[in-house]
Amino acid sequence: MNEVSLMDHLRLLIITSGLMHFAILTASALVPRVLDWHSELAKLPALLRQLVWVHGGYIVSMIVAIGTVSVLLPTELTTGSPLARSVCGFIAVFWGARLVLQLLFFEPAGFLKSAVLKLGYHSLTIAFTFLTAVYAASAVLP
Repeated sequence: MNEVSLMDHLRLLIITSGLMHFAILTASALVPRVLDWHSELAKLPALLRQLVWVHGGYIVSMIVAIGTVSVLLPTELTTGSPLARSVCGFIAVFWGARLVLQLLFFEPAGFLKSAVLKLGYHSLTIAFTFLTAVYAASAVLP
């Protein structure tokens, strides 16, 4: 595969990945209801409840930012410049860490009570794997 073809493929993968971030946000919006945060967080002191919401907001903001940059600036992310490699490397680590946490630490069995929830959970695992691979490739290949 020549360099132009590789760059075109990477740009398309980056745009696709950017759009996937917004799909992930859709799934994230369902988490408070599916996990019954209203009842579960009510058991915690106010500061802990607030921390959960604030941390969640920061993660949502990060996903929006990554998705937006990926959709609007895919060419810049595939230039191979030190900044492009660093940004793509950071995004790969961001999603790679999330994937490792999901695979090694989460115990979702008690919450995956329907086929839709199981499909959603496993779809997210596939999405995190895809995002990690795309951004890692974009950090290393160009």
